[in-house]
Amino acid sequence: MAKTSKIAKQAKKAKYSTRRVNRCKLCGRPRGYIRMFDVCRLCFRKLAHTGQLPGVTKASW
Repeated sequence: MAKTSKIAKQAKKAKYSTRRVNRCKLCGRPRGYIRMFDVCRLCFRKLAHTGQLPGVTKASW
């Protein structure tokens, strides 16, 4: 879980657009961010397993 201060700091508008950091909408994690779903890889996996992400299925071969 990200620090509340980091999440609050990122919520403000950045002085320059290149300073903006993508963060997970659920936990605030900055790394492993998946743009298509706006969540990190950990939250993505949890949501996909519970079936809360439409169109996402577990691969098996």
